[in-house]
Amino acid sequence: MKINALLALVLLFALITKPRLGAAGASPEQVVDTSGKKLRAGANYYVVPYPPPQYGGGLALTSIGQSCPLDVVAVEGYSGIPLWLSPINTKKGVVRVSTDLNIVFSTETDCAESNVWKLDDYDASTGQWFVTTGGDVGSPGWGTVRSWFKIEKYEDGYKLVYCPSTNVCSYCNVQCRDIGVYDDGNGYKRLALSDVPYKVQFQLA
Repeated sequence: MKINALLALVLLFALITKPRLGAAGASPEQVVDTSGKKLRAGANYYVVPYPPPQYGGGLALTSIGQSCPLDVVAVEGYSGIPLWLSPINTKKGVVRVSTDLNIVFSTETDCAESNVWKLDDYDASTGQWFVTTGGDVGSPGWGTVRSWFKIEKYEDGYKLVYCPSTNVCSYCNVQCRDIGVYDDGNGYKRLALSDVPYKVQFQLA
């Protein structure tokens, strides 16, 4: 009887401590900027190509086809427009890989739409899903599912990904693709879903 009681006590202890062991799992790796410092939620950064081209480059906004909303493009010759990141959980103030987040350009425009990145509707003329603006910050759910992106480690740099997790919407059926650059033939290099990721790094503004 004493042995059975001891065995039951050991099993009970194991069940109690198991959740604690699971909760102690490692968090995703923190994203770092070009100086090796951890990215902070709400701070301004330039997203620049990696390795950096001879004449510089980055991301900016432009009007393509219609005045508003503005679309996200890769530019050359300068670092583009700074932006800030808002992870789905902002309590710790850090930005981690593989974590849902909103991306927001830090600039004023003449458009009524927000500067929050959003995946646009499918463009049948080009066969592309472009990245535009007019998205929402926070409020995870079906209505904002196109406003959530991720940063992933890619080779010796990073890449941007559209792949909202179940933390954003547990019942949404979404596609998961890298964000690349689409040359539209009219002088614009537009960010769009792609099989070839746009390798980037983050530079403090």
